[in-house]
Order: sequence, then C-alpha cells, then structure tokens
Amino acid sequence: MNRLGAWAGAAMLIVGGVPAAAATGGLQSALDGLRQAGIPGAFAEVRVGDQVWRGAAGVADLDSGRPVQPEMRHRIGSVTKTFTAAAVLRLAEQGKIGLDDPISRHLGLVPGERGDRITVRMLLNMTSGLADYRFLAFPSLLEGSPQSLEDNRFRHFYPRELIKMGVDAPAVEPGVYSNTGYLLLGRLIEKVTGMTAERYITRSVIEPAGLRNTMFPTGTRIEGPHSLMYEALFGLLDPPRDYSVYDMSWVGVSASLISTMDDVNRFYRLLLDGRIISRNSLAQMQQTGPVVAFDGSTIQYGLGLHRLETPCGTFWGHDGSTWGAGTWSFTSADGRRQVSLAVNLQRWNDKAIDDALVAFQQKALCQL
Repeated sequence: MNRLGAWAGAAMLIVGGVPAAAATGGLQSALDGLRQAGIPGAFAEVRVGDQVWRGAAGVADLDSGRPVQPEMRHRIGSVTKTFTAAAVLRLAEQGKIGLDDPISRHLGLVPGERGDRITVRMLLNMTSGLADYRFLAFPSLLEGSPQSLEDNRFRHFYPRELIKMGVDAPAVEPGVYSNTGYLLLGRLIEKVTGMTAERYITRSVIEPAGLRNTMFPTGTRIEGPHSLMYEALFGLLDPPRDYSVYDMSWVGVSASLISTMDDVNRFYRLLLDGRIISRNSLAQMQQTGPVVAFDGSTIQYGLGLHRLETPCGTFWGHDGSTWGAGTWSFTSADGRRQVSLAVNLQRWNDKAIDDALVAFQQKALCQL
C-alpha cells in the first residue's frame, strides 16, 4: 500500500509506556524490521520529554553498502506544507492578508468566479476544488509508464505553468488533496512580500526556529550527508531507481524542502508551543476537516496540519513523499512526544513493509 499517512491505524494496539532501556531497544528492533522487510534504509528520531532516541537501519547506497545515519539530510516532501502554511499565517498576523480573502484579491491566476470564491483558507485546508497537476506534469504515469520521471529529472518547472495545469483541469470535490493550492500560496507570498516564497519562508520560519539543516534546494543535488532515494513506482521501476538527484521545481514550496529528523522535530515542537506563530493562529491551523489523500485514505486536515487520534492521545504533524523519499512526523498535542521517520524507498507493493512500518509506529507513538 505504501501509505505513510495511515500507519496509525494499527497503533491502536498499544497503550502506555515501558522502561526507557527496553523501549529504545524495541525502537531499534522495529527500525531493523523495516530493513528486513525491504526498505533499503530508514532513520528516525523519537523524543519523549527530555529523553531522545536516534536510530538508523540499513544502507544509504545499495551498491556501496554505505550505511544510513540518523543525522542525514532528506527530502521531506509535503512536510513542507506546514512550513508554507506557517509563513502564510505570519502574514495574516501582520494584517497583510486575511485567511478569508478571495485569492482574486491578490492574484489573477484563478480567473472568473472561481477566483472570487476560493479563499486563502481554502487553499490551506484543501477545500478549494482545484485539481492536482501531477498527472499533467508526468503524463506517462496515466499510461502505466515511468518515462515521465526520467524525462523530468532535470526539467525546471515554473509555478505559473503548474498552477495553470491545475486550474485548467476539471474541478474536484472540495476536500481532495492537491499541490496546486500550495503553489498558489507561494505566489501569494511573493506578491505580498516582494521576495521569493522560498526566501520568505526561510527568513520568517526556518531561521527564527534555528533550523540549521533545513533548506530549499538551489539545484538538483542535496548538499551534505544524505541517502540515495529509491523509487519503485508500484513495481514499474524494478529494481527501484535512485532519484536523489532531481529538479524539485515540480513541487516548489508545496513539497521540496530538505531537512533532518532532528530539525523536523524541533520545528513541530516550536510550532505547537506557539513560538513560530501565535496561539490564535495555531488554533486556526488546528481546525480540521476530512480530506482525501493521494492514496485514497481520508485524513483530518487543517491549515497545513494533519490531526491523528490514537489511544496515546492526539498528535499533529504531516507526512511527505517525493520520488524515492518518504517522511512521517507527528508530535503529541502537549509537545511531549515526537516521532520523525525517514525512509529511502517509495511506492512499493509489499505487505511486509507495510506491517513493519506499523510496528515501528506502534513503538514510537506509545512507548519510550
């Protein structure tokens, strides 16, 4: 299934905690299980209060056998959306935009009545009805071919052309997950601030949070220690192909950030503590409704945040997937417990991997 966002379904099996030594041993065993099930490499950071566990299992490069390390940089995919949403909310706090402003008040990229109807809030919470553009940017995927992935490896997409694809496509029902709205939010940031969206998000969110290993890509490569990133495309790429070198303009401020699991945990910890945006803005982010994700599952989605309910409590965060790289990061509502996990394989068809992911999630959400 390869459903990062759905791991918590089986987390209902575990409630309560165990002694720290036993729990951390269990975490490493569960992470090792991912490798044994078929993930080339996985690394994670789990925090509970003052206790911190970092672990890794497997390899960063299947050919050389170079091991993955917990501190590696990683493409975090749609976890980027929480950063972008926080930047938009900071602009709202400054009175430069209103969450219920129609997008037509600021941009002319959604023409006619739709532009007057779709608000900034609707772009943030996936209720705009704008279709996602991915099958238009990667048309071979509809034909069951991976050729588009290779064709677009070094292609630079401009936000306007991707937005136009989504706007021109037939509308979808409100509450369907789409990258198009977040690219529009990026253009909104640029219009209001006079700087690139990437620069504004960096200056207003990333730098104040002290995230030293979080950055938007400036080229096709990741600087610093990182893993290769293997894409299986549900069996169309066999063996899976490395796409760690890729032009990420196809997702932009929707899903292109590079980060570490330590930085991602720090970001969500500060966000939920009201130290990135105000408590009032955070309350706005946490107003959720049902959204249908790319894998067909229904998630509870707010303004760039998922809500996850478990017997261990309410968790907030996001998952992310790009070609070859998967990330899953959730923090308890009180900020005490945090889990961030990175894997270097995406879009598999293997129940053993699904089960191993659930096993790690069970340990990480409810133990240590």
